[in-house]
Amino acid sequence: MRVLIVTAVSAERDAVVRGIGATAPEVAELPVPGGMIHRLSPVPPTGPPLTVDVLAAGVGPAAAAAGAAAALTAAAVARTPYDLAVSAGIGGGFTTERPDATARPDATAARPDATARPATAQPAAAARLGSIVVADAIVAADLGAETPDGFAAVTDLGFGTVEHLPPAALVAAVAEATDAVRGTVLTVSTVTGSAERAAELLRRHPHAAAEAMEGFGVAEAAAAQSVPALEVRAISNAVGPRDRAAWRIGEALKALTSAFGTITPLLGTWTLDPEGTRQ
Repeated sequence: MRVLIVTAVSAERDAVVRGIGATAPEVAELPVPGGMIHRLSPVPPTGPPLTVDVLAAGVGPAAAAAGAAAALTAAAVARTPYDLAVSAGIGGGFTTERPDATARPDATAARPDATARPATAQPAAAARLGSIVVADAIVAADLGAETPDGFAAVTDLGFGTVEHLPPAALVAAVAEATDAVRGTVLTVSTVTGSAERAAELLRRHPHAAAEAMEGFGVAEAAAAQSVPALEVRAISNAVGPRDRAAWRIGEALKALTSAFGTITPLLGTWTLDPEGTRQ
């Protein structure tokens, strides 16, 4: 089992590496400027050997996609392809309780061209500071166009995709093990800084639990090589008015470390079943 974990910055990478907690990582250079892989080989309790590569690819969906694509391609060329790509790091949480949201689909899932979104036990639960969010849908929230009638996703314009669905069984297992909120994680190119913007995102994506800047880029790169993707976020701040004094980055990084201490043994048992589907 080979897993690629992509973070934005080195502080997130180091938090994940501490959580995996095997021996000191080997460091290898990717064939891209600044691309450094931290490789760990934790011993899983059961299942095949596990190799985890952690890469800090940079901030934003473009940097995440470029870094993930470089790592995925290098592994494929070496005939040691990855089985899973994970976008990991800290992010903003939608901290408002929305008890009626379970009855409403995401705006993305309402479109006839969208993949059916899986039901979850707590699709719109509040994501408190220091909590973990596991994405059951990875959505590009601002990829599209402004129109006189409001925002139109790029799919509404007849192009591309705005949503990737991680493996449901893995999402459920990771969320249960880490006591995480399950919901949509929105990928944005501009971090939300106002109550109005937060409300608009929730109006379009009522199942949103968190926002970050890299998940969709990692998922796009993974999808291009038929590799499933997962996104795990530790909540450092509330989505809404920008208040740096209220951010809890240190607390979120510690939560990220703890989460990957729990997640890593699960990854070692997540393999292909005889029918070729990942479990």
